[in-house]
Amino acid sequence: MSTKASKRAEHPIVDLDNLTDQLDSGGSGGRVLPLSTPLRADAFALSASEKIDQIEQRFKEILEILGLDLSDDSLKDTPRRVAKMYVNEIFSGLDPQNKPEPTLFENPYQYGQMLVEKDIEVHSYCEHHLVPIIGKAHVAYFSSGPVVGLSKLNRVVRYFSKRPQVQERLTEQIAAELKQMLGTDDVAVVIDAEHFCVKTRGVEDCGSSTTTVHYGGRFTESEVRRELLAHIERK
Repeated sequence: MSTKASKRAEHPIVDLDNLTDQLDSGGSGGRVLPLSTPLRADAFALSASEKIDQIEQRFKEILEILGLDLSDDSLKDTPRRVAKMYVNEIFSGLDPQNKPEPTLFENPYQYGQMLVEKDIEVHSYCEHHLVPIIGKAHVAYFSSGPVVGLSKLNRVVRYFSKRPQVQERLTEQIAAELKQMLGTDDVAVVIDAEHFCVKTRGVEDCGSSTTTVHYGGRFTESEVRRELLAHIERK
């Protein structure tokens, strides 16, 4: 077995959306953990193309209820465009088939210091109003042995961002996935983002942003956190 394959066998990816409270101290089984995205049991009964067809028809009805003339050249294809965007792009992280597989490598240099991947683009959508959440994610870890291909850190952030989200859950989902992937609790995730449900509706505050953090393992130590934040702030 190759190095990458053997490491994957040691630390297989867990589908966070199928975790149950068997992993909790109570262990009664069957209840979805709070960090799971709320999905119906038949979430994948329809194919992607069937979902696009049904969303197109329903979004057409929404636009007509709003009074728009869908015979207009600019609007006639909008329902189809929106449906394809929902399924293939902005909510593609709902489909577990799109989940990135880890690429783990041996650590021949025995690098044991903090590794930080910062300024990862976050493009998500608020599940309360389905408007954008735009920001940056910073992830860090101490290797427990293997190291992960750097692009996989970005891909994990992207996968969990591409679904209706709340920022707190997004932060915890990324952290849980990286801990499981890397086989270590020494993982930190910091997300700073602007919410368009705050910027463009309701209070219409364009100057605020939201920061959420997860510190695991060694990152719970104040000195280690200070080092991490210094790396994030350094330009």
